[in-house]
Amino acid sequence: MEHSPAHNSNPSALPAVPLSLEGWSILHQMFRVRWPAWKALAATEQQRVLEDATATLATMEQGEGHSGLFSMVGHKGDLLLLHFRKTFDELNAAELQLAQLRLAEFLEPTTSYLSMVELGLYDASTRLYVALQEKGVQPGTAEWQQAIEVELTQQRRAATSRLWPKIPPRRYLCFYPMDKKRGEQKNWYQAPITERHLMMRDHGMIGRKYAGQVTQIISGSIGFDDWEWGVDLFADDPLVFKKLVYEMRFDEASAAYGLFGTFYVGLQFPAKELATFLSGKAPAFVPE
Repeated sequence: MEHSPAHNSNPSALPAVPLSLEGWSILHQMFRVRWPAWKALAATEQQRVLEDATATLATMEQGEGHSGLFSMVGHKGDLLLLHFRKTFDELNAAELQLAQLRLAEFLEPTTSYLSMVELGLYDASTRLYVALQEKGVQPGTAEWQQAIEVELTQQRRAATSRLWPKIPPRRYLCFYPMDKKRGEQKNWYQAPITERHLMMRDHGMIGRKYAGQVTQIISGSIGFDDWEWGVDLFADDPLVFKKLVYEMRFDEASAAYGLFGTFYVGLQFPAKELATFLSGKAPAFVPE
């Protein structure tokens, strides 16, 4: 087994909190379509509503900050809108823009989730903390903070594409929130950082086995929403969601500490297919 970078250090003396990098601000919006009201609307009025909404959503699909549409499977909702923006201000602007559409009269919010793309740096953190400890540099000092900033700058430069990804052009989405347990016999937040580092390393190795089959975007939501992290999985075959999540359940980080929220599954489609969706047919998905 690979030894932790902190193998010869004093883990209890290392800072507990790992470094992290943040990227896109993310908002998931789930809606139930008010089908009776929509079907009762005259065809000419439906067309006006669709033209307005399609134009707005098509614009939101483009640009640096962008949005995606998903037809949800199951009773938890009908439509999921996924927004990637630079700031919470921009997310709020997108939310308000959609609320002004007449289409909003026919959409009933069921839930939402607010988070921010997060890359946890356990490996880099433990290596850096140990190196500074061995030099006698104390946490919180100017020298310590300077070393942290240098490390974060280097990591940020190397991880740009992971911090600011496009919504993957894949047909299926699986989204779920999760926590790391506390209050039980085992508490994630009381485990030494070196132990958490090893568990997260092993956890990540499982995910790497599915590279090419699934695209994963992890977002942090501590202080933003009811859970601690949000997980978005994108794939061309939904079966991979079951296999990946199931295999990870046997990993210590999940088996001993993972607590999972509600799962949402949807089929991605472009804004130009909104009329098909609202006609009660499965919208097509043709990646550009």
